[in-house]
Amino acid sequence: MGSAKNSTNATRKERIEEMRRAEQARERRSRILTVAASVVVVAGLVVGGVVLVRSQSDDSGSVADAKTTGKFVTGADGVKKWDGKLSQTHVTKAVKYPTEPPVGGDHNQVWMNCNGDVYTEELNNVNAVHSLEHGAVWVTYTSKAAKADVDALAAKVKRTPYTLMSPDEKQADPIMLTAWGHQRTVTGADDPNVDTFLSKFVQGEQTPEPGAACTGGLAK
Repeated sequence: MGSAKNSTNATRKERIEEMRRAEQARERRSRILTVAASVVVVAGLVVGGVVLVRSQSDDSGSVADAKTTGKFVTGADGVKKWDGKLSQTHVTKAVKYPTEPPVGGDHNQVWMNCNGDVYTEELNNVNAVHSLEHGAVWVTYTSKAAKADVDALAAKVKRTPYTLMSPDEKQADPIMLTAWGHQRTVTGADDPNVDTFLSKFVQGEQTPEPGAACTGGLAK
């Protein structure tokens, strides 16, 4: 039993290290591409600036539906899976989601940085959902969560690429874990379901855009 657990932990560590190396390689490529594309970007801003401002002005204060259909189905393992459609359209409006935290749906084109990022303020759901699309696991908590659990979870998140953490007073339970199309409640940082959820859903099979960056987005 111990041998199997050690093998699983080793495999998970190798997987995380591989993702970390891939992320670093993407960052290097991104810097090169950013320099090469700077002239094009400036030209595009000049041409499209007025249109973008007008579009954002039209959308200000409005709320869009997440364009999700379906419902949660809870598995024997306690993980709730969204049984239905989760749209992936980029929008500039705020979005009304059917769940809190949301597990998918229309979202902003800019993601929250999710390379083990721990936020102390609530996030805009439209940006965090984009992180889920990239294969991140989102750890959220309310003021009812014990400080020791929050601190321990934050330390775990900081060690795990493709994760992010933030408070969310609107959710039903003190501590929740969310991936694209999946969600569960845990009792605390020492709940074994925390590691099980991370192992399965960090860049898991549910990821709509596997390998997409978890850096280069918003760092609130």
